[in-house]
Amino acid sequence: MSNQAAKASDRTGEADLHDRPAAEMRRRGACPALAAPMPTGDGLLVRLRPAGGALTLSQFASLARSAAAHGNGILEITARGNLQIRGLRPETVGQLAADVDAAGITVPDGPAIETSPLHGIDPEEICDPAAMEMALRSTLRDQLASPQLAPKLSLVVDGGGSFGLSALSADIRVVAQSRAEWLVAINGDGETSTPIAIGLAESAISAVGEILSLLAALGQGRRARDIDAALLRARFPVMDGVQVMPSRAAGMPLAGSHRFEDGKTILGVRPEFGQMRASDLIALLDLATDRGATAIRLAPGRGFFLIGLSADTVPAMQIEAARHGFAAQPGENSEHIAACAGAGACGSAFYETRILARHLIGVAPALFDGSLTLHLSGCAKGCAHARPALTLTGSAEGYGLILNGLAADLPDERIAGGRIDFAIERLAQSIEDNKDAGESTAACLKRLGATGVSKALRQE
Repeated sequence: MSNQAAKASDRTGEADLHDRPAAEMRRRGACPALAAPMPTGDGLLVRLRPAGGALTLSQFASLARSAAAHGNGILEITARGNLQIRGLRPETVGQLAADVDAAGITVPDGPAIETSPLHGIDPEEICDPAAMEMALRSTLRDQLASPQLAPKLSLVVDGGGSFGLSALSADIRVVAQSRAEWLVAINGDGETSTPIAIGLAESAISAVGEILSLLAALGQGRRARDIDAALLRARFPVMDGVQVMPSRAAGMPLAGSHRFEDGKTILGVRPEFGQMRASDLIALLDLATDRGATAIRLAPGRGFFLIGLSADTVPAMQIEAARHGFAAQPGENSEHIAACAGAGACGSAFYETRILARHLIGVAPALFDGSLTLHLSGCAKGCAHARPALTLTGSAEGYGLILNGLAADLPDERIAGGRIDFAIERLAQSIEDNKDAGESTAACLKRLGATGVSKALRQE
């Protein structure tokens, strides 16, 4: 949402927001932007992505203060690197929008375009994705604003570098191939998406426009996966001949200190399970400002980078970050858990995901060797993790355990509510007992299969 739209939202006034039922405040299936907050278990939720995922420290602190004043003081960073503010009320959404505008934060209209978080900083970057994002929004403004596009249409612009976006799935991907050329691909991540065009920036933008036209013609709610292959080839007759530079493997981890070849030092910080209290965030930002940090970059993986710290200040910042509930060292077990907001924060959730997550970190260490993700989903929607994982889904009957799948999949095992701690501890112990030398948890779990897991869970 642009600053102008934020002002318009504020001008609608409290009466207009009060007059509309909360469920009518958003387009069905839409992302909860400032103009369309989403009702949840703890009030209204707003999701926003500043232009380029970039903020100054004072802007981030202003958002935190606004979250405390107008919401319940809880902020989240999503798996895709977007910012969420929880616990708003109909009469305070406009006040938050006014604060966003007063802080000078630009939130573009239309679908979020995710860019490499270290754009313009990483010396290994091929091209600056922020410039491409601006060009896409400027050239394709009307198409990106079309109400015929799916509410959750996803676009990624990956400039390459140490923290690329090859693991991030999207309807449309624009990926730097060289200093002059960009690849356009659809429906997938860096490995699974279908290349359709490659060329200079103007050609890439034109190809994105063609895809947006196809999607709009298909009708509201359609995604890139719905485009007929024959139609796609008719629009892009040379797509089968597109030569793609091999995707770079996953780069550096988010959390921890990173020093580039040009001498720059950045510190990756992750709130526990992506959630933080405004007071903790403000305290951390004050300390970072005192130590010379100059900018924030929101990042996929539920965290952000502090830019501008000198190398000698980083160890003290890592200690302070941990004291305020942030992970600033790589390899912490919480990195391997994707937990949704859970009961109390989401009206759809059947259990308190974060409480269970902290308990499992203590009692089931075998699950956290880094070979798999544990997805704790309060319901079958699976908001916290869109990829197959070891998944625990909540329901009115208890829990569903899915060994390698999505929250909506049919469970491999059903567990009564009162037995969940015992069951997961049994599972972890079975993995410990059955692991071959050098075998990972994921490999052992796959070898045990549903039959072996079921046997382990039924042991008394």
